[in-house]
Amino acid sequence: MAAVTDRLENVNPTVFQRLKERVVLAEEEDDNIVDKIDDREIFDMIRSINDPEHPLTLEELNVVEQALIDVSDDESYVKVQFTPTIPHCSMATLIGLAIRVRLLRSLPDRFKVDVKITPGTHQSEIAVNKQLADKERVAAALENNHLLDVIDQCLVSKK
Repeated sequence: MAAVTDRLENVNPTVFQRLKERVVLAEEEDDNIVDKIDDREIFDMIRSINDPEHPLTLEELNVVEQALIDVSDDESYVKVQFTPTIPHCSMATLIGLAIRVRLLRSLPDRFKVDVKITPGTHQSEIAVNKQLADKERVAAALENNHLLDVIDQCLVSKK
């Protein structure tokens, strides 16, 4: 994937080992059995999102982790915290938008989705979290065709 900017902020990121793919059980494929959405299912939805700067996934860069996902299927709530690779990452809002878009496209409409930076991991954490929580700003961002194209590139699976 082509870089969004001409110069990389994190030239040599640490690459982490990917988790094994989750084995899908027969009960999970049976439409007659209620299967609650859990943190692993959310992780599986977002782990393959491509980083906007590197030909690596958010999982490979340890930007997303299963341990930083809270889900309540009963309350229709998902909270994802993500950790930018560097504390001054200018792509943090774009990464958060990509996570939000993937979840909004994948989850039933009943779910409320919160996407936030892991506390203490980014110098503009409050500002980025405010942008990601503002429904009107998110909607306006997604009306920008160029930005939506960049997000869609992040969401294309490499498999």
